[in-house]
Amino acid sequence: MKVGLLVVLFFFGYSSVSWAQKGGSPYTLIAHRGGVISDDAPENSLAALQEAIDRGYYMVEVDMRLTKDSVLITQHDAHFRKYFGTDLQVADMTWDEIKQLQHPSGYRVLMLEEVLAHCAGKIHVMLDNKISGMDEAVFTRVIDLLSEYGMYGNALMIGSSASTEFFTGKLRLSCTREQLEANQKREDYSPEHYYLFSRDISREDVLWAQENGIMTVAAINSFAFPKENLMELARKQAAEMIANGVRIFQIDGIFEDFFND
Repeated sequence: MKVGLLVVLFFFGYSSVSWAQKGGSPYTLIAHRGGVISDDAPENSLAALQEAIDRGYYMVEVDMRLTKDSVLITQHDAHFRKYFGTDLQVADMTWDEIKQLQHPSGYRVLMLEEVLAHCAGKIHVMLDNKISGMDEAVFTRVIDLLSEYGMYGNALMIGSSASTEFFTGKLRLSCTREQLEANQKREDYSPEHYYLFSRDISREDVLWAQENGIMTVAAINSFAFPKENLMELARKQAAEMIANGVRIFQIDGIFEDFFND
């Protein structure tokens, strides 16, 4: 079942944002780990990304890492064991070495720029920053790439503590409610700099966020549940947060039907 095309009303410069799904559905979906994943479409692959585009997701979450020679790539794990059978670390390999890795499906590791170029004009991005430390030159390059491909105004970021100060005010950053309440004490605070992001968002959290003009995004991710009753527990969690008023979800593709009922 297709999600249905999503229409987004964005006032650039971090003003009010209204996300709504065409056709009357109240849910806006973000594809976790680079798209809608299957045996033929690994995490952060063009195949998974294109499936998310074809199915009408509003946004795709991509995992951002840095190679030994400072090339930005999209890769979830710090090593390449899952798809390429090697324990070699991203940070210990050059881009020339990494691009030689090949999965039986044809999947290869992608540069961040390749992903953004494919997304441009089709789907928005949530960047999961998995880069250690603070590198102003690298993070400036991230902003420049988002700007180059027309994605800067509506990108979200799952940040790191080391990079938070750099990205504050540049990209909308994920926070817990506790972090948001602490950030409200900053002199430069704006609700448009952040979004509430959690796997457990209560009705009280939703109302608090609405009162404070803060976007709310809930995550329904496979890794958070035991395998033996994965679908049952994930469906229950989604139903609870829907009842609590959450309308924007970052999900694994296997949970898509929870939002088509």
